[in-house]
Amino acid sequence: MIPPPSYEVSCGVCHHGRMRTRYAAPLKALGVTAAVGAVCVGYAAGYEVRSFRLRRVEVPVLPPGAKPMRVLQVSDIHMVNGQRKKQVWLGGLAALRPDLVINTGDNLSDPDAVPQTLDALGPLMDFPGAYVFGSNDYYGPQPKSPTRYLSAMVSGNHGMNNADGSARRGVKGAIHNPWTDLRDGFDAAGWLDLTNRRGTLKVNDLELELTGLDDPHIRRDRYAEVAGGPSPEADLSFGVVHAPYLRVLDAFTADNYPLILAGHTHGGQLCLPFYGALVTNCDIDRKRVKGLSTHAAGGRRSFLHVSAGCGTNRYTPVRFACPPEATLLTLTPRARD
Repeated sequence: MIPPPSYEVSCGVCHHGRMRTRYAAPLKALGVTAAVGAVCVGYAAGYEVRSFRLRRVEVPVLPPGAKPMRVLQVSDIHMVNGQRKKQVWLGGLAALRPDLVINTGDNLSDPDAVPQTLDALGPLMDFPGAYVFGSNDYYGPQPKSPTRYLSAMVSGNHGMNNADGSARRGVKGAIHNPWTDLRDGFDAAGWLDLTNRRGTLKVNDLELELTGLDDPHIRRDRYAEVAGGPSPEADLSFGVVHAPYLRVLDAFTADNYPLILAGHTHGGQLCLPFYGALVTNCDIDRKRVKGLSTHAAGGRRSFLHVSAGCGTNRYTPVRFACPPEATLLTLTPRARD
């Protein structure tokens, strides 16, 4: 039998005239690294991306003595035809019986996925709800280099928010998604369209005022159209936006909104254990890339919840150390003044 070839690399001649190996150990280490990398990619693409979770948080923003309110936030679904497990999981969230559903955008990652998205969200549309859109609701995804997001971390260029203003001329050459069909489905269910708009709902005998913005990532936000802060008649007012850009968080907070809900970041999507997200895909800091935190501006402070979302761009269907999620926020009474 012919023995298998050896992959040790020999180079040079020792003083006894025999070849000596120099690079066997580094090549073995490289092989181990490649194997570990393959396992991580398999885990990220084969398991974690479909390992749906429910995040639960409490936020003390209701009037003293009010009954707790359960708000379900869904975000960044990025639906693609055939994602049956995601559709079933989303529909199953209706078993939580939320008092209110907030959809913070990027529902689509496939121009043909509007019917599947509406079917998946159908059970949730039996509850009062409101929505804003993200860039992926308007435009179909395109293949992009993974290094683009890493370079954005250094350059500060995110979406159409280039520091030099060069990306503000508009989106060109993009696939246009049938977002109006999605809007019509949400509107038919009675969900509030918060696209640069205010809306009101009565939930648990409380008057809620919701103030929303279109997506800052593609500079469709128009805060001047909704500025002015909470109405005195409302028992609770909060802000809703897809991408948590600082200019938007500053505006909501300075106007004295006690709570802001956002998505967009995917929680970083690819995170490192004990380090966290590498990027946020906007100008918010990495420490607040997902979950509940606070934001300060204008001498005031607001609670901020950023959802890591439950999907991915169809061209990067992986997650690592950042499972897909929805969030059940239990709003509780704030402390008495």
